[in-house]
Amino acid sequence: MSTAEETAGGEAQAWGEVTPDAARRLLIAAVEAFAERGYHATTTRDIAGRAGMSPAALYIHYKTKEELLHRISRIGHEKALEILRTASRREGSATERLAGAVSSFVRWHAGGRTTARVVQYELESLGPDARAEILALRRQVDGEVRGIIEEGARSGEFEVIDVHGTTLAVLSLCIDVARWFNVDGPRTPEQVGELYADLVLRMVGAQGPAA
Repeated sequence: MSTAEETAGGEAQAWGEVTPDAARRLLIAAVEAFAERGYHATTTRDIAGRAGMSPAALYIHYKTKEELLHRISRIGHEKALEILRTASRREGSATERLAGAVSSFVRWHAGGRTTARVVQYELESLGPDARAEILALRRQVDGEVRGIIEEGARSGEFEVIDVHGTTLAVLSLCIDVARWFNVDGPRTPEQVGELYADLVLRMVGAQGPAA
């Protein structure tokens, strides 16, 4: 499945905010190229060619290659934060909300794995100012998951000694799905989400029927 197919619906509808159409096509082409070749090995000519445009056309919409990566990263992190924030604010126990957060987060990384790989693994390619902005979003992502785990630990639903370390482990587990998930593999994004939700509940020692 290509990035264009991934972006046809579901999580990747986030690209709908990128206008005009030419700017969106260039952004999608950049995602494909960065995921396939890496940011530093990709040229603006590569991106423009994938989008069916001339290199000069790219500069009408994006001043630099880094600006493209920055926009991809910002939109991706904002979507990830939205997914976790929605799950963490639902009614229900900490166990139910952590399961929902993990399941949704994993589905996003599996279903849009090409985009997710660029969003999660090209941070160091950004300049200092852009990197600082994305790191601030990452701290908010971390805070949503940590908040659920802290609540579960306080209520006695979870048996967690190190909340910070456990939060890092949960996020790392979810994010890594983008690296290995194969659309032709034995599991769908939904099935992987359910599996990982169960694994994370076991990790935090969730107690009670919801576990």
